[in-house]
Amino acid sequence: MGVRAALAVHPDSGKGAAARIAGTVAARLRDHVERLDLVAANTVEQSRLLMDRSHSDGLDALVVLGGDGAAHQAVQFCARTGVALGLVPCGTGNDLARALGVPTDPIDAVDAVAAALREGRRRRLDLGTVGDTWFATVLCAGFDAAVNERANRMRWPRGPRRYDLAILAELASFRARTLVVDSDTGRVELPAVLVAVGNTRYYGGGVPICPEADPEDGLFDVTVVGEATRRELVRMLPSLRTGAHLDHPAVTTLRARRLTLSGGDWPVYADGESLGRLPVSVSCVPRALAVLG
Repeated sequence: MGVRAALAVHPDSGKGAAARIAGTVAARLRDHVERLDLVAANTVEQSRLLMDRSHSDGLDALVVLGGDGAAHQAVQFCARTGVALGLVPCGTGNDLARALGVPTDPIDAVDAVAAALREGRRRRLDLGTVGDTWFATVLCAGFDAAVNERANRMRWPRGPRRYDLAILAELASFRARTLVVDSDTGRVELPAVLVAVGNTRYYGGGVPICPEADPEDGLFDVTVVGEATRRELVRMLPSLRTGAHLDHPAVTTLRARRLTLSGGDWPVYADGESLGRLPVSVSCVPRALAVLG
């Protein structure tokens, strides 16, 4: 029996780009599978219902055409069912695809997925868990999560400028708070402005906040930015784009499989999705996700 696959299309991803190329992507996949189901949904509820329906009919692989939000929902499904995940990035961030070395061009990416389907190539990756929720990239709390939360509430402007304005607004009001990191390697307690728990390197559209994170080593890389003035934060922001922030004296790093974050009443985001507020307990589950490639 050949491979049974589904293509999950999130039409709004990439300002509608996913909808425009869905037919091309589906055509390139059909030659390499026995059956291809189309799952097109913009809401979490629709996506879950259609994925479950497809899985009940038998499913070997789920290919996602969309951004990080779409990938996050697919990870919930694939980790639960054991179905292999394929990524065709078509969003604004594409941080999971970037971390896994998926081609940035959607057509090149679908050709890579098709080759993996044809040759039966799969990788096993670690995932993070918070309660019943899985995450594949980075969990963050503090300043960066507050920026994400503020930007999500803003209706204007659209695109990257919205995040620029959210950063400026948070810089004006954000204050360091005592952060406690209890892990299987010890305890860290210090005034801090943000903490990032990385299963992979990137968040925020290509920021390598945990530049040495490896999703196949069974451990998180944790980056803590300690107490810093607004001026110091502004100076540090450019270094985040290169990973040079690890050399800053305010930055502390550690590696752990399990940890609890507590202290201030900070918002918590993982894979760009809201997970409530601190405190939160996080675990790394080795080899929890099968990925085509």
